[in-house]
Amino acid sequence: MPIPNPRLEAREKTSWIGEALFGFRFILERPPLLGLQLMFFGIHLLATLGSTVLPAMVLAKTGFSEAALALVRSAAGLGGVAGGLLLSLWGGPRKRVHGVFLALAFMGAVEGPSAWAVLAFLESLFIPVLNGSNQAIWQAKVPLAVQGKVFAARRMIAWCANPLAMLLAGPLADRVFGPRYGQGEGIALMPLLFGSLGVRWGLSGYLLPRVREAESLLPDAKENQAPPT
Repeated sequence: MPIPNPRLEAREKTSWIGEALFGFRFILERPPLLGLQLMFFGIHLLATLGSTVLPAMVLAKTGFSEAALALVRSAAGLGGVAGGLLLSLWGGPRKRVHGVFLALAFMGAVEGPSAWAVLAFLESLFIPVLNGSNQAIWQAKVPLAVQGKVFAARRMIAWCANPLAMLLAGPLADRVFGPRYGQGEGIALMPLLFGSLGVRWGLSGYLLPRVREAESLLPDAKENQAPPT
């Protein structure tokens, strides 16, 4: 497929800090994009809180069965491949924001303590639909000349939730859920709890008009559109 190569426009030189902050300013000035990104931050935080302790949960509830953990991990990998093929053949929903919200909700729902392999497969199946729908929105709304800066800021906002959740997951399991409910049952409760919160978080996007109507509220960026100042 053709890859556009826009001409570089003469722009006033700014400091490297100004260049680094450009993407954040771009997002902050556009509430629909900011809302989408905060949705991603929330689901990354909740999903990672659950998935970080998932191996410990499987091992604790199966007598430290390596085969059970391998089955869950393999099913998740197969789900990701199947999800990529599904998105390639289907193309995602016409209104891409549905692909974002519904996949976010489903990702939260599948972190249950039973049928782990099936649920891990289904979770990974929806990740390409989620990421593909979201990526299509951003590529359509952000001018090509500044996509590098904006996408870097966008991923920084979403992905900083992952290490934060990993730092919190261990202490929550060892000092809160484990002592109160038992080591195995307490850890199993964490994916279920954070998963149910993820369902509510994903569906809450439909209650926010600026986020729900992001595709219609923001104009499509033209291929030769000059970068904003």
